Amino acid sequence: AIILYLLGLFYYGGLSRDGGPEMFRYLGVLQRIAICYLAGGILFLNFRFRGLLISCAGLLIGYWILMTFVPVSGHGAGNYEEGKNLANYLDQHYLPGYKWDGDWDPEGLLSTLPAIATGLLGIFAGLILFRPDLSQWKKFSQLVMMGAICLLVGWLWGSQFPVIKKLWTSSFVLLTAGWSCLLLATFYLVIDVYNIRTWARPFVWIGMNPIAIYMLANLLGFSGLVRRVVHQELVDAINPWGHLLVALLSLLLAVGICYVLHRKRIYVRV
Repeated sequence: AIILYLLGLFYYGGLSRDGGPEMFRYLGVLQRIAICYLAGGILFLNFRFRGLLISCAGLLIGYWILMTFVPVSGHGAGNYEEGKNLANYLDQHYLPGYKWDGDWDPEGLLSTLPAIATGLLGIFAGLILFRPDLSQWKKFSQLVMMGAICLLVGWLWGSQFPVIKKLWTSSFVLLTAGWSCLLLATFYLVIDVYNIRTWARPFVWIGMNPIAIYMLANLLGFSGLVRRVVHQELVDAINPWGHLLVALLSLLLAVGICYVLHRKRIYVRV
């Protein structure tokens, strides 16, 4: 967790911004992963399934209570608009350093709570896959059931607590977990049950070096490299397909680098 957090500080510029240490981005994507990994690991090591389930529900419901019933100065309670909600208010007043959206951050202080619940939902999926007493078809069906339940609850909850990614709302957590479970179940069925694997090799290359390719994407700037090769004039000439071309070529570059690293058995691990 510490290593991931420090990589996050480096990824977002470290001390390169004017202003010194107070301009660190203290909470970002890698920092959030680090915090959620640490919290999820501690909970997993100290609680059985029931305790983990209660923890997950408590985080989602507790976040909803705070966001819905705690009033924000000048805007009241239950307001989820940008700059008028509790999560943004706490970032504005209590989160130091550089913030991604000006006065607040999409990976901010309060929204870390439901993000931990996202990690716990991933742990639940892992527990299903690692159960030795379940057949492959039962694992598949349980993943589908988990995904369907998350989707239903998230959709119903979203009518009152909207699906907002930048606030990491509880409904957003459940909807994304639901789709993730269904996709995981589909991949499990195709790759593990039916043993159709050749097409999935690029995912293996990426999955063996996720941190490396994530850091390289920032250090090298894949889209910038692609634009130098294809020339910005060409990109502008075939708009809006030009931006799609840049994105696809950037993705191919990333996959190609992962392939080379995999062939040479170079793996950067945290």
